[in-house]
Amino acid sequence: MDRLELRTLRYFAAVAEELHFGRAAVRLHMSQPPLSRAIRALEADLGATLFHRTSAGVTLTGAGAVLLDEARALLDRAARVPARVAAAAGAATLTVGILGDSTDPDVVRLADAYRRHHPHVEVTVRETDLTDPTCGLHAGLVDVALTRGPFDPTGLATRALRADPVGALLRADDPLAGRASLTPAELADRRWFRFPEGTDPLWQAYWNGGEPRPGPVVRTVRECQQVVLWNGTVGMTLADHVPADGLTVVPLTGLPPSPVVVAWPRTDPNPLIRSFVRLAVAVYAP
Repeated sequence: MDRLELRTLRYFAAVAEELHFGRAAVRLHMSQPPLSRAIRALEADLGATLFHRTSAGVTLTGAGAVLLDEARALLDRAARVPARVAAAAGAATLTVGILGDSTDPDVVRLADAYRRHHPHVEVTVRETDLTDPTCGLHAGLVDVALTRGPFDPTGLATRALRADPVGALLRADDPLAGRASLTPAELADRRWFRFPEGTDPLWQAYWNGGEPRPGPVVRTVRECQQVVLWNGTVGMTLADHVPADGLTVVPLTGLPPSPVVVAWPRTDPNPLIRSFVRLAVAVYAP
């Protein structure tokens, strides 16, 4: 037990919540082999099997369920320590995760509003790629996130801020590029860009037009554009997105709009986060 560390508990909690080593590794921004080794070392330290591992998947043992409750409590408490110490020292910080939308005018307005309300808070921004719609929340890398749904909200609280129509991203010379609108069914036989294995399945399915589809793997918005340009692949983007040269966007019907959401740890009482959420709701209000 002397070697039990918060980092190890974060690893365990990620696997316990995902019930999948691959997804947990993506969430933690690490490769799977060291994660598996860390969990086996934890089991050896505790003298208990924490997971049932079968060909059908991973499930928690009784001991694992007990440790998950304890780990969540310890991690929640540890997460509050920096803010409490900073407040006592007269300083405070907030780490905001943003899913590549830092040029969104509403983000700029939110930054201005937050600075007016909290001029002495130092805000750190962590921009993330498209493989982690929680922007590092599950991994404990950020305090609050401005992102898009849908994704697995386990352990998180979310508020919808706005919903944006989506479109199909095509080469400008694609036979369908001149259409006024398209449906996913009309693109069913086309290859779509997709995200790496282990990416949140709700997120993956939405940006694949509502169902799994084959195609090249991408991680960033720029990579999405490049695989369409070079391969004639189809992808989804925001309907009002201004495409790069050689590309065009055709509105997609039959799919729900892309929701902009603010997300934060459900059990975190940090007043700086609560203030951020309130201001975000006010700024994004129509």
